[in-house]
Amino acid sequence: MPLSAERKAEYFERMKSLLADHSKCFVVEIDNVGSMQLQQTRIALRGTAEVLMGKNTMMRKCIREFVEENPDSPMGQLEACCRGNVGFVFTNGDLGDIRELLESNVRPAPAKVGASAPIDVIVPKGPTGCDPGQTAFFQTLQISTKITRGQIEMTNDTHLISAGDKVTASQAALLQKLGIEPFTYGMSLKSVYDSGSLFDAKVLDITDDVLAAKFVAALNSISSLSLALNMPTQASVTHSVANAFKAILAVTIEGCDKYTFDKAETYKAYLADPSAFAGSGGGGGGGGGGAEEAVVEEAEEEVEEAPPAVDMFGGGDGDGGDY
Repeated sequence: MPLSAERKAEYFERMKSLLADHSKCFVVEIDNVGSMQLQQTRIALRGTAEVLMGKNTMMRKCIREFVEENPDSPMGQLEACCRGNVGFVFTNGDLGDIRELLESNVRPAPAKVGASAPIDVIVPKGPTGCDPGQTAFFQTLQISTKITRGQIEMTNDTHLISAGDKVTASQAALLQKLGIEPFTYGMSLKSVYDSGSLFDAKVLDITDDVLAAKFVAALNSISSLSLALNMPTQASVTHSVANAFKAILAVTIEGCDKYTFDKAETYKAYLADPSAFAGSGGGGGGGGGGAEEAVVEEAEEEVEEAPPAVDMFGGGDGDGGDY
């Protein structure tokens, strides 16, 4: 039943008010979304966002009139989005928070005959609860089975439906027999409008952590290239300083015994007596350092008590033994 002139005027006034008062909105697709689920979404968004649905022709006309009344407004981009079963979610809040609320309100649904599968459907192996008389039904779908404890058991995981395929009557019947509701439906985000820019909703997947990881990867690439070309840059200067320190330290330790500097003393001391640094790692593990010291002391005592060494011809300080 078409809307009356009064209802249309109210709708146009409301939509123009939302377009004027909000700088952000989602374009959402509501295929297979029931009225109760939509109402629950409205309640969850109350105070933070406004949901607006309507006929595409009415929404496009309203957007055109709003742009004519406000020539400088970039809202005209939304007119092209009014295709299919879509609506708008207007907000001035954080887009990420609103997105979480929209995507969290989903409901499981059975596979209906003729519906397009949004995801792959894989039926796990195991008992089905079906009696042996229904074996022919599984054979029709080319599903390997066996009889276990008076019921049919699937022996392998079965890739029943691929994403994008139409659900057949046999597939829908099997899922119904097994009590599987493979699909979930809710508001699907198609596009995002933010302060004059219209972009795909997938852009919201780019978080600060993703940007930081990309920046670090690019910085590492620039640093490696700069070092390879021997061309100093801000990205490679820390590595250049570290490499220069290593070169000076190597010359100081191996090639120039008379020259030294403060930072090299620690390395020289370690090379001269590594055992002096054996206990410098800390006493973690609840007193493990004491046990290590005791073992070292026992080893030193054993070395002190060892008899003097002699060679096989009786040389050294010994008496020569039996040879």
